[in-house]
Amino acid sequence: MTIPRLSETSLFLPDEAATANLGERIASLLEPGDTVLLEGPIGAGKSHLARALIRARLGRMEDVPSPTFTLVQTYDAGDVEIWHADLYRLGHPDDVLELGLEDAFGKAICLIEWPDRLGPHLPANALRLRLSSQGEGRLAQMDGGRPGFLERLAGPRP
Repeated sequence: MTIPRLSETSLFLPDEAATANLGERIASLLEPGDTVLLEGPIGAGKSHLARALIRARLGRMEDVPSPTFTLVQTYDAGDVEIWHADLYRLGHPDDVLELGLEDAFGKAICLIEWPDRLGPHLPANALRLRLSSQGEGRLAQMDGGRPGFLERLAGPRP
């Protein structure tokens, strides 16, 4: 899959299929211990991207409910556990300690919606992915992650 490039860290996603394709591409590069911070306003596509990423990593179509009310959903992908968290309703950054996320950060693949709620518990070397509306599509802006992650995501240069 080719991801259209605006710059090294910005991608225009013209439709939901392109958003899902980005989630699938990211899924193919994630390793145990990786964290993806999904930022953006309500309706920006964070959950849509997370669902596509989870389904791609699981290798099957599966119901992937939003963790809006449960705060965390976990999935067994065989080689790694996936934690999908929606922290919008988190009252205080220290409340994250009760969810067990700090333990998951070092061994699972973690997808965190509303990561600003983590405060001082934000993991190092996380891939930050900001989604925003851009006309009829979305703009995805990325930075961080393991060294070389964004280069591998972008693929070989033409």
